[in-house]
Amino acid sequence: MALIVQKYGGTSVGSVERIEAVADKVKAFHDQGHQLVVVVSAMSGETNRLIGLAKEIDHRPDPRELDVVVATGEQVTIGLLAIALRKRGLEARSYAGWQVRILTDGAHGKARILDIDTAALRADLEAGRIAVVAGFQGVDALGNVTTLGRGGSDTTAVALAAALGADECQIYTDVDGVYTTDPRVEARARRLPRITFEEMLEMASQGSKVLQIRSVEFAGKYRVPLRVLSSFQDGPGTLITFEEDDGVETPLVSGIAFNRDEAKVTLVGIPDCPGVAYRILGPIADANIEVDVIVQNVGVDGTTSLTFTVHRNDMERAAAILKGVARELGAREVLTDDRVAKVAIVGVGMRSHAGVAARMFKALAEENINIQMISTSEIKVTVVIEEKYLELAVRALHSAFDLDKVGEPAAVAVS
Repeated sequence: MALIVQKYGGTSVGSVERIEAVADKVKAFHDQGHQLVVVVSAMSGETNRLIGLAKEIDHRPDPRELDVVVATGEQVTIGLLAIALRKRGLEARSYAGWQVRILTDGAHGKARILDIDTAALRADLEAGRIAVVAGFQGVDALGNVTTLGRGGSDTTAVALAAALGADECQIYTDVDGVYTTDPRVEARARRLPRITFEEMLEMASQGSKVLQIRSVEFAGKYRVPLRVLSSFQDGPGTLITFEEDDGVETPLVSGIAFNRDEAKVTLVGIPDCPGVAYRILGPIADANIEVDVIVQNVGVDGTTSLTFTVHRNDMERAAAILKGVARELGAREVLTDDRVAKVAIVGVGMRSHAGVAARMFKALAEENINIQMISTSEIKVTVVIEEKYLELAVRALHSAFDLDKVGEPAAVAVS
């Protein structure tokens, strides 16, 4: 008997029929003698619908009240799944985030988990009940409902697995594992039987939508065994492991991640003096805006320009903040561009091989794709390019690094 935390995403619970199918899958595990905590997202499209309702009233709704609205999506699915499990003769109990008491900070829309009270869940498990928990949400120290941001149900599942000391955390989604890249962009993408936490963290940070980045961070920090599986077909999925594969066939690059939701912000004509980067990026950080790729250039006139990327939804806020900074610093202007995308190659094999970046740049050059920004780490090379070239770039890089020969082909087409 094992303690398993399972998470089912929005497409997995997107209709009553699919919720019934999830209940059958959960029952099969329960019948094998496993203890189960099941985390669910809202039905696919429901969170966007709720946000849309709020924005019909106010284009920029109050963050606290918006969290109250969007958290109701998961409350529906936990109740429906608990009903479906009880119909099958199983003892099940649903919990909203505040009922478990998933304690978070007060950053509405982007809250971080601080602590989890597992007493009620442990009591259920010991009594043979299945706990069904709302993903994506928690409560702050003042009792306010909070949400964890997009993909936050993954984080909820991994955090619960860590707090409970689960034997495995299983993430069920609409794909049957982690792929070399998105099969909807590159039909020759292959499923990876395993990937390291380092690689998965980099893939998630660069735009891979299979797992939310904070869930991978949690799993790596607390050494939670993590597996990505399909809700719609049986199979081994992809194991995310702490150990690198020492086999002779270890690929140089394991995958290509990309993100369309990028925007570029540039502050031009900045006085070249110590501390200027902090004076620019400090206010951006204070506004809880995440910055990714950063490039600073020194001009011939003794001034500098600083360019960085943010999520496209944060571009206007970042630009507004920088206009105030520009006046303080005496900078010339603030430029923005929301027609860019980010592409990254990721692989632990880069550590022991030279020329990986050059190979990447050659492949892009052969397709006449201009590189606007470059960022590197030990196992990753990221470039920012024009969005219109994104899919061409992904296919070119997939071919250049022979990723169609890595892993296993897709069992079914991904919709």
